[in-house]
Amino acid sequence: MTVIADQDLTPDQTSAAEPTTASRVINLHDASLREVNRMLQESDGTGRFLVTDPRGAHALAVGLDRPDEVIIDGPTGYYTAGMNDGAHVTVNGNVGVGVAENMMSGTVRVHGSASQSAGATAHGGLLVITGDAGARCGISMKGVDIVVGGSIGHMSCFMGQAGRLVVLGDAGDALGDSLYEVHIYVRGSVTSLGADCVEKPMRSEHHDELTDLLDRAGYADAPTAGFRRYGSARTLYNFDVDNASAY
Repeated sequence: MTVIADQDLTPDQTSAAEPTTASRVINLHDASLREVNRMLQESDGTGRFLVTDPRGAHALAVGLDRPDEVIIDGPTGYYTAGMNDGAHVTVNGNVGVGVAENMMSGTVRVHGSASQSAGATAHGGLLVITGDAGARCGISMKGVDIVVGGSIGHMSCFMGQAGRLVVLGDAGDALGDSLYEVHIYVRGSVTSLGADCVEKPMRSEHHDELTDLLDRAGYADAPTAGFRRYGSARTLYNFDVDNASAY
């Protein structure tokens, strides 16, 4: 496996990510995916890695449980940074299905667009997608914060249980269908709302919450005035025969 230790990286080498120093460079063209993931998983939590030539690899940088910094310079496939628990992963490119799936903590930043089910079932941490996200973004999310710089597809936040979803673009059909206590903020248009999802007023505490999320995601200059808030109407929490068709 080709690994270059202690190489200083310039901003050009890290693209949209913050530049890092004393980083280890791993070329995925010369190493197996298993070897790369093992190296990342066995780091002591102080590591800084630049993974080059990912070539759309699936399940890259999964299962990391220490606060290492990992920059992936290129597009990746399915389940990038899945099960992340503390690491800070940046992808300079598009990602496939299920980025940051079941994330517990840490950050995952995608400088590109994401396919379906971004942040699915994630319990915590912050997922930032600067481009668009496909269908079912945030499906069954359980505490993660997701910020999307572009638009999201249909059935996003389906059965979302906890956390916050922020969309600076538009949202597709059936937003928030059957959700529980997720806070959804959308700046653009919403094609339609799912079952039990309603628009709610933006109070001062919601503007404060949104300001903090935008700042953490790198959108500190985005005003909160243009956002609308959506959440659960709570009519499906308990079975009611009058609502049978909505279950």
